[in-house]
Amino acid sequence: MVFQTGKPILSLQQFILRQEVKKLYREIFRTIRRVPGESHQNELKEWARRDFRSNLNVTDDITIRMHINYGKRCLKELQNSLDLSG
Repeated sequence: MVFQTGKPILSLQQFILRQEVKKLYREIFRTIRRVPGESHQNELKEWARRDFRSNLNVTDDITIRMHINYGKRCLKELQNSLDLSG
């Protein structure tokens, strides 16, 4: 089903997954702000944007969940590294 605006209607599961993806994206960018060095921050921002854009058209719920879990693991590793570095 599609609205007159051309946007598809999301199921509850799709809506929840979309919210999780947005939350992960925001959390990644908040964490990147803690990285020392503007060039390193820019590199990580571009990597994150590229990764999210490359998966923009994924519609399978299981695949999306897999990408979310991968993103959370990467985020956790980055946060741990930043915490250890002081």
